[in-house]
Amino acid sequence: METPGLVVHGEAEPFSTALRSLVNNRLYSDVRFVVGQERQEVFAHRCLLACRCNFFQRLLGQEPGPGVPSPVVLSTVPAEAFLAVLEFLYTNSIKLQRHSVLEVLTAAVEYGLEELRELCLEFVVKVLDVELVCEALQVAVTFGLGPLQEHCIAFIEAHSQETLRTRGFLELSAPALLPLLRSDNLCVDEAELVLAARSWARVGAAVLERPVAEVAAPVVRELRLALLAPAELSALEEQNRREPLIPVEQIVEAWKCHALRRGDAARDAPCRRRRGTLPREHHRFLDLPFK
Repeated sequence: METPGLVVHGEAEPFSTALRSLVNNRLYSDVRFVVGQERQEVFAHRCLLACRCNFFQRLLGQEPGPGVPSPVVLSTVPAEAFLAVLEFLYTNSIKLQRHSVLEVLTAAVEYGLEELRELCLEFVVKVLDVELVCEALQVAVTFGLGPLQEHCIAFIEAHSQETLRTRGFLELSAPALLPLLRSDNLCVDEAELVLAARSWARVGAAVLERPVAEVAAPVVRELRLALLAPAELSALEEQNRREPLIPVEQIVEAWKCHALRRGDAARDAPCRRRRGTLPREHHRFLDLPFK
């Protein structure tokens, strides 16, 4: 009777080190990439990429063509992130950096590398801070990463005022800003949130070369104008005449809440207080207190 074989394992570290030495190494390479806006040349090994990643298997085909192969251009992924992806494909390990992890995460999602995606998500959650959170939220919304989106929103809810002052907030897309403006748990007063929304719309208008009101239209309905005191609402109305941001009918709905002293005076006018809403005298007439 034949004796069953036994699988034994050598040391993993020397093996990993040897493969890491081949990352972006001309030695035996048979595929070249031109990567990122900087058009950095990166060398790799077709068989390794193809067996580790279906994306590269489809991209590179079955066999290299005759002669010197033309470079594969990948202009949307930064070189640093691409080299990190190669490190993972070659060694099944990776050294993530806070400043580039979202770019690596984006590449992992686009290349279908689920294990790398999960490693990036775990790292992002560990290093999340005020400066990183809006960019992380944008990535989460863009690629449908629900758990990361929830984590980012919870972080912003706890650090609302600091986050609203960041460049990342001003660069959010409308779909990424919407869940924030719908949150009851933002620790910020509505007057400050209106100012932040106007700043966000101004930046978007400058980038897209469109009117501020047009840029703001997808999100501005989530501002809870009825929470503002009459003097604040009057000042907002005057500013809105000079620089349109909010539809006139939305301001009318807020005035209706004040006139009738009922939070449900206009069903479309959000009157529910947020966690950071500062108390005002008229709030005692609202039917929908913060819960």
